Amino acid sequence: MAFFQKSKSNAALANICKPAVQRWQIRYKAAMLAYQQARDVLERSKKTGDAVLMANAENSYKAAKKDKDGLEIFKKDLGTFVRFYEFMSQIVDYDDPSLEKLSLCARNLNPLLREQFIDEDDVDLSHVVLSHYRLSMIRQQDLLLGESHQGDFGLKPGEGLGTAKARDPKEEFLSQIIARLNELFITDHLTEQDLVNYAYTVRDKVRENGKVMSQLANNSDEQALLGDFPKAVDDAILDSSAAHEEQKMQLLSDPKKAAAFAKLVFDLLKAAS
Repeated sequence: MAFFQKSKSNAALANICKPAVQRWQIRYKAAMLAYQQARDVLERSKKTGDAVLMANAENSYKAAKKDKDGLEIFKKDLGTFVRFYEFMSQIVDYDDPSLEKLSLCARNLNPLLREQFIDEDDVDLSHVVLSHYRLSMIRQQDLLLGESHQGDFGLKPGEGLGTAKARDPKEEFLSQIIARLNELFITDHLTEQDLVNYAYTVRDKVRENGKVMSQLANNSDEQALLGDFPKAVDDAILDSSAAHEEQKMQLLSDPKKAAAFAKLVFDLLKAAS
């Protein structure tokens, strides 16, 4: 199996998952389109005051939302399976090669399933859930837990497996942005709000550049990234406030990090356009 071969690159593994990713993306794109259309029809039907029309539109909306949510829940359950299996397989010997293969396939497939998001204003940060964090060692100390006989130190079983609920698309998009920012920056002295605010500050500054926005609107992503966009991001970083000085220095001192951040800002602009 290709996933067991250390010589396989990430690109090669992604290529193996490509057919499954394409099937999911095609279904999700169709489900999102149906959901948006059903939502628009429902809004229009409410304005007519026709009870029958509103009832039919409501049923169509619920069916479209169920299809969309099902695909999102599949992705969440896939990630849950990977995490739970990787933990439990360290404790229990399942002796099941097919289960191990499924876990490896799911681990590589899950990050490639990326949703498309509805274009709506005002991102609400109140329901954002922290997906991961970074630890920095300050000191080491021996903890003599074995000497204490108080408290319950047993392992708690996993709960809620396979009971995922569909997440709001805006929250999912914002969670992915936060994850990418956490990978970019050393976050010891930065909160998630600092990271998000900085990204939006640079995005809004770039949005003021009419030439760049015109290039984004009239070219493919690949072409737009080769235009004036990178320089516009550099200018926006240089013009950012002193409150973001630490992030600014990290970006300006590392071209690779600056390029990755520029692509992130690009995705924010495309999502909001």
